[in-house]
Amino acid sequence: MSWVGILLFAAAAVLAVPALVLLVQVLAALPSPPRARDSADARPRVAVLVPAHDEAAVIAETLNGISLQLGPGDRVVVVADNCSDDTAGIASRCGAEVLVRNDSRLRGKGYALDHGVRALQAAPPEVLVVVDADCQLGPGTIARIATMSRDTGRPVQALYLMRSPPGSGVGRKLAELAWQVKNFVRPLGGSRIGMPCQLMGSGMAFPWASLGAVRLATGHIAEDVLFGIALAKAGTPPLFCVDALVESQFPQSETGVQSQRKRWVHGNLALLRAEVPGLLRAGVARRDPRLFAMALDLAVPPLAMLVMTAGAFVCVTAVAGYAGAGWGGFGLAAGVLAIVVAAVLAAWARYGRGIVSGWQLAFAPVYAVKKVPLYLSFLTRRQTDWVRTRRDG
Repeated sequence: MSWVGILLFAAAAVLAVPALVLLVQVLAALPSPPRARDSADARPRVAVLVPAHDEAAVIAETLNGISLQLGPGDRVVVVADNCSDDTAGIASRCGAEVLVRNDSRLRGKGYALDHGVRALQAAPPEVLVVVDADCQLGPGTIARIATMSRDTGRPVQALYLMRSPPGSGVGRKLAELAWQVKNFVRPLGGSRIGMPCQLMGSGMAFPWASLGAVRLATGHIAEDVLFGIALAKAGTPPLFCVDALVESQFPQSETGVQSQRKRWVHGNLALLRAEVPGLLRAGVARRDPRLFAMALDLAVPPLAMLVMTAGAFVCVTAVAGYAGAGWGGFGLAAGVLAIVVAAVLAAWARYGRGIVSGWQLAFAPVYAVKKVPLYLSFLTRRQTDWVRTRRDG
């Protein structure tokens, strides 16, 4: 095997790691989730923090849903952050405590969360729950994640799903399936084998004492994942609660979809590159398998990117093989692609048939190829500043 063949084989071996992580998580998730069992103990006193930037169109529905799950002593605090609409007024009329924050230099959800937490320090709750202003809660969500967080002393992430608007095309449906795999199938499987999960931004519960380990005031575009990493390093990696549901909807407009997707992908790729090596080193140095497991989970790139990269490696190693570089790289790359495809098909067969049909799933390679400019822009025009997603039509 030539030096080119050796390099390609080594690159394919690196790609095999996230592919195997994905497969293990999917296989572990295949048995049906257990039925919800609520604790017999009284749930802790909570404060629900709702960061909101120009959410006048949706925040009333969100707050009405939250209010149905509150008990005596609970609070709802809305941070109207750099708003130009009536978000604050609507939230106040819905009975929430409202904090108005205006700072055009420090923009982003992390700054809004920090502002809310500082205001709560005078009379802190037992557990802080964070819900985005465009989300709806499933029955019992607040009680389940708050109780689990109190009982374990660790942050808890609810099942957070995004739905396609009615009448959506194949592209939006495939995006919903990818979200289902990332936010439901993988965390479910990971939790069954003892892996911590990533924080997802909404439906998060934190023991109040744990917040001291996190620097909330950040403009990072993937602040939720960053918080989860910081908490894991502090010894309290997040847990997944599949019995608690938070739902939202993808934007109606294509502009909103592209903006939202770019923020998610670029933010997560930036953290993959910056944080995975450090988590691996910390896991080995501290002999903490939870940090090692979080690094492996974080190392799995977006699903479409993983499929596309594995397919590209098969093509490149095939050309190299015909050129005389050896066929070892091709064999390994083909195996990696088979692993990724098997994982996707297993996840779809068990949890995705209600989202996309078989013929729609066949368009997945086309969907992946269309996202190439998005991935390339991470190298050339990376997004680092927080930008609100347009949700209107």
